[in-house]
Amino acid sequence: MSTLASQIIQQPAPEAAPRPHTDDVVVNMPARPAPEVSIVMPCLNEAETLAVCIEKAQKYLRENGVDGEVLIADNGSTDGSQEIAMNLGARVVSVKAKGYGSALMGGIQAARGKYIIMGDADDSYDFENLGPFVEKLRAGYELVMGNRFRGGIKPNAMKPLHKYLGNPVLTGIGRLFFRSPCGDFHCGLRGFSKEAILKLDLHTSGMEFASEMVVKATLHQTRISEVPTTLSPDGRSRPPHLRSWSDGWRHLRFLLLYSPRWLFFYPGLLLMLLGSLVGVWLLPGPQLIKGIGLDVHTLLYAALAIIVGFQSVIFAMFTKVFAISHGLLPEDERLNKVFQSINLEVGLRAGAVMLLAGIAGSVYALSSWGAHSFGPLNTSETLRIVIPSFTAITLGIQTIFSSFFLSVLGMKQR
Repeated sequence: MSTLASQIIQQPAPEAAPRPHTDDVVVNMPARPAPEVSIVMPCLNEAETLAVCIEKAQKYLRENGVDGEVLIADNGSTDGSQEIAMNLGARVVSVKAKGYGSALMGGIQAARGKYIIMGDADDSYDFENLGPFVEKLRAGYELVMGNRFRGGIKPNAMKPLHKYLGNPVLTGIGRLFFRSPCGDFHCGLRGFSKEAILKLDLHTSGMEFASEMVVKATLHQTRISEVPTTLSPDGRSRPPHLRSWSDGWRHLRFLLLYSPRWLFFYPGLLLMLLGSLVGVWLLPGPQLIKGIGLDVHTLLYAALAIIVGFQSVIFAMFTKVFAISHGLLPEDERLNKVFQSINLEVGLRAGAVMLLAGIAGSVYALSSWGAHSFGPLNTSETLRIVIPSFTAITLGIQTIFSSFFLSVLGMKQR
């Protein structure tokens, strides 16, 4: 890991591969001078409610003297939504790559405004009351989130499963993992600076796009604010596109994958701590708890917990370094400081010490067996030497290999 901080953290991230959902955008309106605000609505067969959403958005722009445009990011509608939008004077872009995130990213890239306000085209959000979003954006905030729990959720506007479990739990996890100030991760009405959001290099194509925007904005220290917003029952006669459990899992999976600390590091550290405490407790001899005897079998599982926990901690480091070097996560100053004092040579020395300690213990166990003419042994005594020895050998080998692998990750790309 020689000077891993400079090798990994400071190297430029490779250019992201072109994404189909942005390349496939087709704009159907001629260019005009860039407006201040673009109101972007993702659309997939929203003919029942699209017109009223566009009219409300246009009314807000007109009555408040805001230079803006309404842009519909159509994701393959077959119910005439495109014609409805064009007849009302909205811009329509066709986004071929399927998914909520794909449609929004296509709309964001096609938008001409300095600021973008995105909202669902199902008439559940009040497009006539966008003033608080625009005011915050003009004040310098780069992401302005709507908060439905502060603004009010009207009866039947949100399923009880989403209101009392899905949204609060996922938002709570997001706030815990990333220390985000947002109290409603999944509000579909939000405003942002186009320049700031494009710098985040958002990739997800599904509903988890909403979480990705908040998480990356938080990690990159984007200026974030919240405004209360009201959620009304949507005006469609068909079920929504949202699938509660599968889309909820996609959100949770994204939160976990973007937080190596909570996915790998903290669970691994806990396993190592518990395994070490139990191991130290059982090393002197068997222990009795309420008539239940714990012996070398429990010691073996304690050793397993230590090994698995150590591997999980190493995975956290691998993941963090890989994500930073590929531009998926921002630089981490704490990781820089760690790698300034822990390099390849330090890792190799630490691994060698553990490996030699394990080998020494194994030799001692073998000599004890030889003293008994290699006959039957008291396993309760012998395994108290063998188990710590093979644990030390395993950790030593893992440390050595992991040190080399981290150095490989830290090699500058040519």
